[in-house]
Amino acid sequence: MSTELDAIIIGAGHNSLACACHLAKRGWKVAVYEQNAEPGGAVKSGAYTKPGFTHDWAAMNLSLFAGSAFHTENAAELAEHGLAFAPTGHPFATLFPDGRWLGISNDAALTQARVRGFSQKDGATWQQLTEDFPTQAEAIFSVLGSPMNAKALGKLGWATWRKQGAGGALDLARFLMLSPRAWLDQTFESEHVKATLAAWGMHLDFAPDIAGGAVFPYLEAMAGQAFGMVLGAGGAATMTHAMVKMFKAHGGELHLNAQVSKIEQAAGRATGIVLSDGRFARAEKAVIANVSPTALLTLTGGTGEPRHETAMKGFQHAPGTMMIHLAMDALPNWLAPELQRFAYVHLAPSMDQMARTYAQAKAGLLPDEPVIVCGQPTVMDPSRAPAGKHVLWLQVRMAPGTIKGDAAGKIKATDWDGAAKPFAKRALNILERYAPGTGAKIIAKHIVTPDMLEADNPNLIGGDQVCGSHHLHQHFMNRPARGYADGTTPIRNLYHTGAAVWPGGGTGAGPGTLLARKLAGK
Repeated sequence: MSTELDAIIIGAGHNSLACACHLAKRGWKVAVYEQNAEPGGAVKSGAYTKPGFTHDWAAMNLSLFAGSAFHTENAAELAEHGLAFAPTGHPFATLFPDGRWLGISNDAALTQARVRGFSQKDGATWQQLTEDFPTQAEAIFSVLGSPMNAKALGKLGWATWRKQGAGGALDLARFLMLSPRAWLDQTFESEHVKATLAAWGMHLDFAPDIAGGAVFPYLEAMAGQAFGMVLGAGGAATMTHAMVKMFKAHGGELHLNAQVSKIEQAAGRATGIVLSDGRFARAEKAVIANVSPTALLTLTGGTGEPRHETAMKGFQHAPGTMMIHLAMDALPNWLAPELQRFAYVHLAPSMDQMARTYAQAKAGLLPDEPVIVCGQPTVMDPSRAPAGKHVLWLQVRMAPGTIKGDAAGKIKATDWDGAAKPFAKRALNILERYAPGTGAKIIAKHIVTPDMLEADNPNLIGGDQVCGSHHLHQHFMNRPARGYADGTTPIRNLYHTGAAVWPGGGTGAGPGTLLARKLAGK
């Protein structure tokens, strides 16, 4: 056990690893302590169904990481350590019950033509959005990548004002407040087009009517068309493995099966950690906790600042997700065969259905018609399965962490041990409707319930894969609490990172990178 460390990081998720790599590269002596036997948090891969079939445990899409500040700075070194991407020019599509579909591809003319197939007016709107995207993306990504402090926000606001004028800056602020439905209703006339984009809001806890959610459908559509999508070659764990190797190459220490039971303090300053076996590790400059807000209070025994503690206790989580991993004899026979080319196929036929599903899950009910996200990673990465075989990655959204009942009135169990199989069957029956015969092609399956996700990674409370709702009251400068969006806490030398901290969830490693830059001064 090291005794002369500059920084200790609790948890080995991708934000921790990004932070650890950045600091170690600049000469800090850093150790990461992870309670599990493998690093990565929600970004890991394994043969969860049977040998030879590689599945991504939770995260599959690595586009945010590929475009992140961390990867941009370290791309060459990460590649040397084995990071490899599997790109696709066909990122996502939605299939509708009538057999019609809309797909977003890395070909603006092709995608626009598909939109025109639903509405000539919407096709013209799509063309304008495409032309405006470079300018709009610069402003939006500047916000999403900026530290949430007064100095940075002032500088960002002034830059936006100079480039787009007062009206442009105010329009951007207004857009960031809009719900998906508000923006989509104002922008398009086709319900099919609206539903295709709105499905992305469900990935980040933004049902159609939740304020602040419009930006995500917009960015996924425009960025998917502009850049395509990347998955991890051989599995999303390629990202985790490369970061671990980079960290160790710079002298970092990774301790697995190391449960932290307490953050030690003296005179209002964090001094180190106590492990569950009683060992103590000291850090001179920083103790960094990649944990949920409630876990931060548990590890510290309280942060000593009433407003901060109240925010940590009241931090709200998104509904959960059920994962279904399938080893397949072949790809699904979609009602539209062209969909076999896409990384994601959404089964979310309308904004009204998505809103109902979200409301049911928030009420503790198993949704009667959950949104299905069907990932087809072997389309662009055949290495994940034996020759001619495939894997499917199903996210069932939304699912309540605690079950109070069933919206359809058919599943009687109110615990996940009893509800897992019938709810998974409900999801697979939906898939069967859109791709008849899929069930007969399943070689093996593995169901991961919300409570299994939390048991594996305590940050995913109730199966919430983004470690906290991104609704406006706990986003931007409020994530996780006003005055602490930069990762600081009321305890000196104790810092908070991970998806619960600005800029939040996703594979972009923003929280860890921003904190590391703050600590290292560059």
